[in-house]
Amino acid sequence: MHYLKTGRQYTYLAGEINALYHEAAVKAGVSDSVQNILYVLCENGEECRQSEISRLTGISRQTINSAIRRLEKDGIVYLKQGKGRNTIVCLTEKGREFSSEKISPLLEAENKIWEEWTADEQQQYLTLTQKYRDALEKYLKTVF
Repeated sequence: MHYLKTGRQYTYLAGEINALYHEAAVKAGVSDSVQNILYVLCENGEECRQSEISRLTGISRQTINSAIRRLEKDGIVYLKQGKGRNTIVCLTEKGREFSSEKISPLLEAENKIWEEWTADEQQQYLTLTQKYRDALEKYLKTVF
């Protein structure tokens, strides 16, 4: 029974963390998907393959594509052809300014949190989160 309680605690904490990211998006005046796209672009040197954005965020390609089209229309990003069928999403100057104002505070908050943790705590968190993700993926394959 203790495990079930612990599992629920993890689920609730993950939900609360997701809600905090959603609240940050609302305060920034962007959708969750736009926040995630701009976050990835900021973390990846202001450009990234569209397929990689989908993989890194866990957001469907269709949703990513729709959000990118809106960002492109608003002058925040532009697209360029990569190798083969790869499309590269790039921040415009307006996009860099927008991201600096709306996304950088989120990155700074996360960096402050990581800086408060010891190297061992950081590694333990990453190791256990990866272990959980891998196990969840494994067990979900047997269920669905």
